Amino acid sequence: MYSLVSAPVLGFDLTRLAGGAATAEVLLRALRLSREDLPVLAGTLPSEEIRAPLWLEVESAARQVPTLRGLSDMADSAAALTMVERAPIGSVDSLLTCVRYDVMSWTWVGKGRGARQDDVAEKATALLCDAVVASYLREVLDDTVRRRLGAGWVAAVRRLPGGPPVDLGPHHYVVSSLLERLRSLTGSDVERLIRSGEDARVNSGGWSPAVHSASWAAYLSDRIRTAAAAQLLLVQAIDTSAVPMSARAGGVWNMLSGAVQALVVRDLLDTGTAHRLLSPVVAALGPAWLS
Repeated sequence: MYSLVSAPVLGFDLTRLAGGAATAEVLLRALRLSREDLPVLAGTLPSEEIRAPLWLEVESAARQVPTLRGLSDMADSAAALTMVERAPIGSVDSLLTCVRYDVMSWTWVGKGRGARQDDVAEKATALLCDAVVASYLREVLDDTVRRRLGAGWVAAVRRLPGGPPVDLGPHHYVVSSLLERLRSLTGSDVERLIRSGEDARVNSGGWSPAVHSASWAAYLSDRIRTAAAAQLLLVQAIDTSAVPMSARAGGVWNMLSGAVQALVVRDLLDTGTAHRLLSPVVAALGPAWLS
């Protein structure tokens, strides 16, 4: 369910989780790792004697995450609505698969069943998985377990060099401009975003094909990781803003995510597709950030 290609889906879940912005930060740093960074990460991985009981707690906590399947057993309509707003589409397993085989794809040698990582890359990936799951399950994981899971990553990051800046592609400035605009929303801005998101949800004709075209353009132009980074930064920008949870679930995330996806591949989209994805955000926030 989660992948770098489907980063908008991952972002939709993260923007509705208490630990979503922190998870996005870990993934953003992971997208900028280099071969030279791996020994640092591998060197701070706790022993299996420490990790094994922590991951037993992870498995137990993961079963507590609300799912849409539980709706049929709920008589309280208000509680059911809250679950719809908060329940993730993906799962811990799909997140870990994304980390191992998408984010860290460059560390694998070979193809198919014969693909493998060397010992250093395997340990570095394990440490990354510890950190990602600790933040993703923040709401249901014991605080002590969560801190112990993330401790190795925190120690490693302190030893890592700053790393390259986040790559937002050839349209870096306009993507950054929108993200900065979102970080400084006023109350009136939020109200307009909510109205525009509701309108976009009701009048959604042509939106899905437009998003598909933008995602396909990112794939063909080898900007998958770039587009994913932009979506993760969007998670953090919305977290900084005052957009309520119900609005994020009700249409604002999809509207903003589609706009960000369009901006990353703006040079490759036809006018109609770009207009379909960008116009709702322009209507809500004005066009100044596009210049």
